[in-house]
Amino acid sequence: MRIHETGTPDGRDPGQEQLETQDWLDSLDYVIERGGAPRVRELLRALQARAAGAGISLPFTANTPYINTIPRSQQPTFPGDREIERRIKSLVRWNAMAMVVRANREENGIGGHISTYASAATLLEVGFNHFFRGKDHPDGGDQIFFQGHASPGIYARAFLEGRISETQLEGFRRELRPGGGLSSYPHPWLMPDFWEFPTVSMGLSPIMAIYQARFNRFLEDRGLMERGKTGRVWAFLGDGELDEPEALGAISLAGRALLGNLIFVVNCNLQRLDGPVRGNSKIIQELEAVFRGAGWHVTKAIWGDSWDALLEKDTDGILVRRMEEVVDGFYQRYVVERGDYIRRHFFGTDPRLLKMVEHLSDAELHKLRRGGHDPEKVYAAYKDAVENTTSPTVILAKTIKGYGLGEAGEGKNITHQQKKLNEQELRKFRSRFGIPISDRDVGRAPFYRPAEDSPEVVYMQERRRQLGGSVPERRRRAGPLEPPAPGLFEEFNAGTGRKEMASTMGFVRLLARLLKDPDLGPLLVPIVPDEARTFGMEALFRQVGIYSHIGQNYDPVDKDTLLYYKEARDGQILEEGITEAGAMSSFIAAGTAYATHGVRTIPFFIFYSMFGFQRIGDLIWAAGDMRCRGFLIGATAGRTTLAGEGLQHQDGHSHLIAAAHPRVVAYDPAYAYEIAILIRNGISRMHVDREDLIYYLTVYNETYPMPPKPEGCEPDLLKGMYCLRTASGHQQPRRVHLLGSGPLLNETLAASEQLREEFGVEADVWSVTSWTELFRDAQETSRWNRHHPSEPPRRSHIESCLGDGARVVVAVSDYTKALPYALARWIPGRLIGLGTDGFGRSESRAALRDFFEVDARHIVFAALYGLCEEGIVRREEARKAMETLAIDPDRANPLRG
Repeated sequence: MRIHETGTPDGRDPGQEQLETQDWLDSLDYVIERGGAPRVRELLRALQARAAGAGISLPFTANTPYINTIPRSQQPTFPGDREIERRIKSLVRWNAMAMVVRANREENGIGGHISTYASAATLLEVGFNHFFRGKDHPDGGDQIFFQGHASPGIYARAFLEGRISETQLEGFRRELRPGGGLSSYPHPWLMPDFWEFPTVSMGLSPIMAIYQARFNRFLEDRGLMERGKTGRVWAFLGDGELDEPEALGAISLAGRALLGNLIFVVNCNLQRLDGPVRGNSKIIQELEAVFRGAGWHVTKAIWGDSWDALLEKDTDGILVRRMEEVVDGFYQRYVVERGDYIRRHFFGTDPRLLKMVEHLSDAELHKLRRGGHDPEKVYAAYKDAVENTTSPTVILAKTIKGYGLGEAGEGKNITHQQKKLNEQELRKFRSRFGIPISDRDVGRAPFYRPAEDSPEVVYMQERRRQLGGSVPERRRRAGPLEPPAPGLFEEFNAGTGRKEMASTMGFVRLLARLLKDPDLGPLLVPIVPDEARTFGMEALFRQVGIYSHIGQNYDPVDKDTLLYYKEARDGQILEEGITEAGAMSSFIAAGTAYATHGVRTIPFFIFYSMFGFQRIGDLIWAAGDMRCRGFLIGATAGRTTLAGEGLQHQDGHSHLIAAAHPRVVAYDPAYAYEIAILIRNGISRMHVDREDLIYYLTVYNETYPMPPKPEGCEPDLLKGMYCLRTASGHQQPRRVHLLGSGPLLNETLAASEQLREEFGVEADVWSVTSWTELFRDAQETSRWNRHHPSEPPRRSHIESCLGDGARVVVAVSDYTKALPYALARWIPGRLIGLGTDGFGRSESRAALRDFFEVDARHIVFAALYGLCEEGIVRREEARKAMETLAIDPDRANPLRG
């Protein structure tokens, strides 16, 4: 490269360039002084646009320097008593640690976590003392999603406040012991007056918090709650937790919806369970870019006050440059190394850096504090967050995992699993935090609570009184609803005559009717993940509108049609886009509003059945833990009923998964009147009787005439099965029971006709509305009999229905055979289960039902085979029937195909 005489490759004078640069900087200083930040931003945007117009692409970065967002010069004055708050925090630390250590001494392997709370103590204590609003606050209580592994610290603080007894602390993770104990993590089901949100399943807190904040806006915009009275939503998260796909998957919604009521606090201790979160880069910078790109306000609290003086000396930016060069793997190592290593490795790369810290000893270098452990930095970040009401805020706070554990685990890769400390380690911990426990007693790791009138306890309780009461706290504030009027459901009892209708459309018609009811309608929350037109729900767009906090700022492409896409600020449908996880999070927020806000909203989440329990089972489990109430509607259900869609769309197992959920009441109705009865019953149980249940109903897209409701069927229908058709004669022994659910109930009806007309076999046909309710009732009955051996045995519902008569039972559904075979113990006679085990196929319904051997022909043959095995039908007759029914004995098993 040729160098010009002026000294630069292009011949420019370096001195002239320096003058130009200084001229621009001076101009910028002038604008900062006279116009402030808004004018600076305006000018920089104009310059960027001019450069782009000239074809000059500027380097993009979504990052700010690796320093605190709020400099010391802009920090607000800390309003609390620093010393007394430090003592309170130390007491909480000790009791949290002692709780876990003692639990593992009593029961080896009982588990628990010390290190997460150790890193988050300052983040939480500043919130408890100055920001977290309780239920009695005039602006409404905050909803706080606490980091699940930090639960010992939450319990320890509640103990100091007098909310939890020492006996309960002794029962940490021993909930079945006499006197009670404390659940491992936040579990509202197990501690219904304490925890609000189950948060330990990694990644669920962020998405639930986002949709909770959006639902709070929904309640205000719909007029169900007073504006500004729904509180703030806080989510305390781990940096490693944000690797979960649900964690960051919905942050763009929060930015798009302008959720200024939402605050994420990310505890960036740089470690996950096995090692660094980002050993070779920086997790804080990575997250900053992600959140800023999604429209969030980002505040970083990286360095504590002991770094402020060094940063003020850094006039040429060499310290900031070094901070940005060092990767997280080394920042973790600095925690476990001595000060001389930090001096040599961090500061030793530049003589100017060494000069900057020459006045500090090695011990002082090692004690340079991180921002997440500095109450003033944390307070400044929180104050900034609560004052920002135009967008969601994320606070990225740098901490040390296991802070305070010293050589027992501070900052080490094994820290997450640390559960025990020996006596020497306990003494060091006690001395570091000034806990008034003697050397004689410290080895027992005793709990410590000052006297009720001590400055610490008085201070804590006074701060919580001013902030509206203790947190966390869960209250069941909403009273019962009035029972829904019977007239709302009557039209569905009459049937459709010859007119065909899918059960999905029957449900949609019922939902539309309920939405028009002046009492019940405003409380309903229809939720759908971008499948409303698939389910025939587009008429509801006009009827109640799609919720949007900013309304509809465009003319939809179908504006001139009857059923156009209508968004409105007071819209009622939550059309969530292609996200079952997001829609389920809305369901959770709506289904727990009776406790969170004292509002009795009733969610109806309508989803593609294959993408419900299979895809978002973890969130459905969390909903049960939260005592959620609402309806899950698995639409386009069934492995053979959903024609043409194939392997990844056809659901033949959601009822099997639902059966494992203790609070899900799962039904597989066939007819419109069954759906109406079930929804009316669900509303009554969940919102009149206030049972904590989730109703799951599968509905289908196959059309057929809907019959009228049989007289007196309702009690048995709700129990799980009722007799739809009794055999016309009492010919014995050529008689069978046929059990069917969903659309395959029609196949059993057709099979019963064929059995009578072609083979002289009579059949009782039973509509099984719930395989799982039959199973649970049978289990409950058997358990009662086992525990009462001297009492006359009871009979389960299925035994009462099938106890007499036919010796062969054929049970068929559009789901796996495990559902009917789970009932085999309680079914008298020979049970033959037919179902849809295996992968789905793209085919017609008839072909699919033949392939999975669940159509009328296979039901007929199963009945004849059962009678053959019972010695009632001759084997030759069964062989000829196989030929007549065109059943290939050598066909492949669909489970293997």
